[in-house]
Amino acid sequence: MKLCTRASQAGVPIQLVVRGICGLRPGMPGISENIRVTSIVERFLEHSRIYVFGPDEDCRVFLSSADWMPRNFHRRVEVMFPIMAHDLKDRILHEIIPSYLRDNVRARILKPDGTYERLHPTPGEQPWRCQSELLALRPGILPADRVTVVANGDGHGMPQPKPVHST
Repeated sequence: MKLCTRASQAGVPIQLVVRGICGLRPGMPGISENIRVTSIVERFLEHSRIYVFGPDEDCRVFLSSADWMPRNFHRRVEVMFPIMAHDLKDRILHEIIPSYLRDNVRARILKPDGTYERLHPTPGEQPWRCQSELLALRPGILPADRVTVVANGDGHGMPQPKPVHST
């Protein structure tokens, strides 16, 4: 958090998309005014751990197995690796990340006082739900109305296709 705050004070724009809790307080003049935090809690609770450092096409893109939390740095074995394939890097930069940043249905913006404000489409703006839009890019993925969650014996739900009945 200290490094993000220092980068913000140096004028570096920082956009974070988190699933839940974030200890940063974005938008504080002189401290974190260049930081924007968006929280998206959606159908798939597991979320991407994508890290992009640097401007535009010169940036470095990484994927990680863990959130940036002390328990993950100090008590677990996690992995973070660079994306070297140009086509994959391009999809991450131009499809995945913009979709999450554009969400105006499930997104909430963290305010300087630590509260979240839900985004809504502005008048004339189309609703954009990132996970639905990303699913639509992949043929063969079942839409939400064709998936049900069943218990797998350990208390966790596993998505299962609903049976299709023909007449």
